[in-house]
Amino acid sequence: MHRVKVTGFALENPMLTLEGPEIRHLHVLRLKVNDEVTAFDGLGLEYRARILELSTFTAILKLLEKLENNRETPQPITLAIALLKGDKLADVVRAATELGVARVQLLKTQYADVPDIGANKLERLRRIAEEASKQSRRSVVPQILEPLSLKQIPEVQNGFVAHPGSRLTLLEKLHWNAPLWLVSGPEGGFSDGEISLLEARGFTAISLGKRILRAETAPLALLGAIAATGV
Repeated sequence: MHRVKVTGFALENPMLTLEGPEIRHLHVLRLKVNDEVTAFDGLGLEYRARILELSTFTAILKLLEKLENNRETPQPITLAIALLKGDKLADVVRAATELGVARVQLLKTQYADVPDIGANKLERLRRIAEEASKQSRRSVVPQILEPLSLKQIPEVQNGFVAHPGSRLTLLEKLHWNAPLWLVSGPEGGFSDGEISLLEARGFTAISLGKRILRAETAPLALLGAIAATGV
């Protein structure tokens, strides 16, 4: 079934009113009254629903059945990625959503390609995450968080940073006993001081193989390795 994003479910009231961009989405899909859709709230809940009314600007859905969702990882994954130029961030956000991240934390780093990101581009990344979530049939839309400096990264129990020269690999150390953090740097990589800071916060430096990967490839290699385990 086609998927629509809603702002939240009121379980005591099975009727749900939609407005805004999702109405246009229903019309683009050429849906009509009595068609069924999957309604999800972006936070993990989804329901089978029927369209009762559909006009130019509004729609009314009736919730029919709560659906079980087994498409999320055992623990939420935060991908922390350095700011990249052009459309590289958009490409990473789209693919990272498909690969199961719960959050994308943008980072300001010493060798970042760009110093900051504007509000319009941040909002565009959030729309891309929502569309990718629909396409991949997830019930969670990843949060796209405003950039932090590397010094603001919290201490973690289960974190990894991609760093050429490390002898460890992700799958040697991966576990699901705590939320997972993955950190990937800019084209110029991390400085020695930044790696030391991350290690002091609980991150383990890992290798992504013998080849040097581009900044937009490395985070997807990390997530692809996890996806290949079947989670």
